[in-house]
Amino acid sequence: MKIFSALLLPLLFALNAAAASVAVYHTSDAHGWYSARPALWDKENSTRTIGGFAALAALLAKDTTPYLLLDAGDMWQGTPEGILTKGQASVTLMNQLGYAAAVPGNHDYDAGEPVLRAMISSAAFTMLGANVYYKDGRQADYLKPYKIFERNGRRIAVLGLAGAHTANNTLPAHVNHLDFRPEAATAAALLPEIKQQRPDAVIVLAHLGLDENLSLKRVDISTWTFTAPPPGSLNIARAAAGIDLLLGGHNHTGLLKGWRDPVSGTWFGESNYGLSYVTRALLTFNDATGKLESVEVRLVPLWIDVTGEAPAVLKPVAGFSADVEREMGQAVGEAATDLEFSAEGLDSGLGNLFCDLTVQAAGTDLAFHNTKALRAQLKKGTVRLRDLYQVMPFDNTIVTMRLTGAQVRRLLMDNLRNSWSAIQVAGVEVAYRPGPGDRPAYLSVKHGGREIKDKEVFTVATNSYLAGGGNNGEALDGGLDRKDTMLPARELFIKAFGAGPVSAPAAGRIKRLR
Repeated sequence: MKIFSALLLPLLFALNAAAASVAVYHTSDAHGWYSARPALWDKENSTRTIGGFAALAALLAKDTTPYLLLDAGDMWQGTPEGILTKGQASVTLMNQLGYAAAVPGNHDYDAGEPVLRAMISSAAFTMLGANVYYKDGRQADYLKPYKIFERNGRRIAVLGLAGAHTANNTLPAHVNHLDFRPEAATAAALLPEIKQQRPDAVIVLAHLGLDENLSLKRVDISTWTFTAPPPGSLNIARAAAGIDLLLGGHNHTGLLKGWRDPVSGTWFGESNYGLSYVTRALLTFNDATGKLESVEVRLVPLWIDVTGEAPAVLKPVAGFSADVEREMGQAVGEAATDLEFSAEGLDSGLGNLFCDLTVQAAGTDLAFHNTKALRAQLKKGTVRLRDLYQVMPFDNTIVTMRLTGAQVRRLLMDNLRNSWSAIQVAGVEVAYRPGPGDRPAYLSVKHGGREIKDKEVFTVATNSYLAGGGNNGEALDGGLDRKDTMLPARELFIKAFGAGPVSAPAAGRIKRLR
């Protein structure tokens, strides 16, 4: 594996001699992971070190092709370095690497619009977002719809789109004054204007993925065809003729060889999660006509033993980490077992622990949390405060309410996918059979060993994000006797580890039937 990786970079850059080429580098969903770390998710390379801005800088320094560096959002929320600096660490490092443009992800609004504005005011790169408007009809003044960049004599237009899902995939109170307009319609409206300026290539940069069923996966779909377009970025390409490359995010998917839509001709790239991988798209133009002749897309792993690390970037990263370590380096307890945050895409040991702790703290019958509230795993051994912030980077509180059995079933129906579960549970045993349209065809929900009834009433606890309508939490809107306990969700973990060694509850609360 290491020998193959060592040979990868020279092969990757073999086309550098083509005079009319531009390389486009794309990152997304860095979530504050500024430093290299062991690739625990990679069974063949779990102790091998990967990722970070210093590795990306070293990779870029090796490429002699003029390049454009872009990011598709969710830049800072996820680590103490990102959270405690409110994204300013991300901006500092992105400025240093020479990013040209970015779009805001849903989590870039997690601390409110003023924090995002502060980030943008410090950025040397352009923040794009053509579909972000205020409810009174004004376009968001801190985002530009698109920009044309010149590289190697070629004019590259980049149109930016925030995900329309941002309206309910951050704390809704932070964005309820904003209108995130449909991505495809916005692109279709602007493409003619962009084309009038005669760019040599058009790129769409969007915080939106190709297919939610590919979430968290690194996959080769280069030979796939979709019989029906999934409700993601493919709709943009098919609604707006003339997009050469669409670089997406949000789903944390890594497209190993990219994907070309046979209908629109658009190439797609997505760059996984945590700044461990970067997409490189090589745009090759005809020297005589200037027309774009080909696009080649690859996902490049940032293995430190292959890329190296740029010392000039390591220095500020170390400074951010040192500042944070004084507060976050303290041990809070022990994990008696590994605590995974996903198990075959259904319930997990870490998710079950979170829900169990919530039931205990709130004194309710049931608990539900969105799967993506948990962002990292815990390994057996000492657990530091830093680790718990990485597991749960969001400052949610615990909310209680009363729900009927019918509302509980709707919540689960809205959050169970054909290939994974967007929700974690306590107090119920769930079995479902996938159905058409990515919703269950059959659903069984038992409490205390018996099927729940529609008119039964249960006390329920969840987090403030899900209770506020985020992550398909609309079923909770009708909950009675709602109360925000103001108990920080992260505090549940801190207290549990402080009380003694913590083990992972068994998985299996959510079962997918054949």
